[in-house]
Amino acid sequence: MAPRSVRRAALAGLAAVALLGPAACGSGFDDNSPGSAQQSGPANLQILIGSSGAAETKAVQEAAARWADSSGNTATVTPAQDLAQQLGQAFAGGTPPDVFYVDAARFADYASVGALEPYGDRISNPDDFYPSLRTTFTYDGRLYCAPKDFSTLALVINTDLWTKAGLTDADVPTTWDQLTATARKIKTAGLTPLAIADTRDRIGAFLVQAGGWLTSPDGKQATATSPENIQALTYVRSLLTEGLARYPKQLDAGWGGEAFGKGRAVMTIEGNWIKGALQNDFPNVKYRVVELPAGPKGKGTLSFTQCWGIAAKSKYKEQAVRFVEAMTGGEQQMAFAKAFGVMPSRESVRGQYTAAFPADGPFIAGASYAQGPVNAPKMDSVLRDLDTALFELPGTDPRAVLDRFQKNAQAALAGN
Repeated sequence: MAPRSVRRAALAGLAAVALLGPAACGSGFDDNSPGSAQQSGPANLQILIGSSGAAETKAVQEAAARWADSSGNTATVTPAQDLAQQLGQAFAGGTPPDVFYVDAARFADYASVGALEPYGDRISNPDDFYPSLRTTFTYDGRLYCAPKDFSTLALVINTDLWTKAGLTDADVPTTWDQLTATARKIKTAGLTPLAIADTRDRIGAFLVQAGGWLTSPDGKQATATSPENIQALTYVRSLLTEGLARYPKQLDAGWGGEAFGKGRAVMTIEGNWIKGALQNDFPNVKYRVVELPAGPKGKGTLSFTQCWGIAAKSKYKEQAVRFVEAMTGGEQQMAFAKAFGVMPSRESVRGQYTAAFPADGPFIAGASYAQGPVNAPKMDSVLRDLDTALFELPGTDPRAVLDRFQKNAQAALAGN
């Protein structure tokens, strides 16, 4: 999942929710609606994916073709130009694809209006999916869909610049205090220590490390003004105001990976998608990856994931479940990992994955302590407003930022 596609998906989701709203009124998504009679014969599954590129499209199409051949069904995989917008239009028109990617940030919007079939308990060994991923795709106590794969955030270090700053392995930070100390050494050497994106999708990791988060575990209450969150944002603000961290725009870059690749920061906080970006755009940059430094309450990171959604109106639900079963099996997940660089969502594959991709160990280690996105519907505008406030954080009181989110979020949650 590329960082820029994450931003595009968040913006496009607004259109999807707007289109979904009218379609959701008057049910239309329930199993008893006229167009949802189930067909038991061979299925003609329509599958819509938000592909990261040609490699992913080819891998999914080939896997779907193998499943179709072995099961006697037909499966047509279509890569979306704009997944959220196309899904919204399809739902509004009453003709959704049978199976489709659902981004974690959009999941609650779809689940809350009955657009998704809650099939999670019909997948083999659902407890094998990482707990944080199961939580991400659980709504009103039900696991709706099987996690497809995931990414987490870690600390990426430019090893040449690290050496240039006179640092050694002993300087690799494992706590906030050590991050500050190491960043000061880098700054003294005349380099920018850390590039970090000015959004909740990066800064939010510090909230988790402090023991906080923006909403309660059930997604029904805003918890932004907790002492833990205030402590976290105060710390991030100290990095920014002391010049130990910079936003990408301050480094003439579009995202942290670009600033890092151009050598404008010694460290950045990004997900494992940075591997492909550096290989493609900055192949000469040498780097290493370590887990994010722990905060006052321990380790913390963020997870980014998608699930295989099945439309509540699909005429081929049972066949769709069997398709998802095949796509989320351990062997197939490893095939996807090798084809286009994703991390498998099943814990049982962890050993195989780390053996094949040892450098990704810090990313996959984060699965055990990762926090998923805010899991509540109708929160888009509130979360975008938070990102706006975070951009202004260096000159803003952290408590004011959190108070503003708390007020807006609680109002939105009260209407869900």
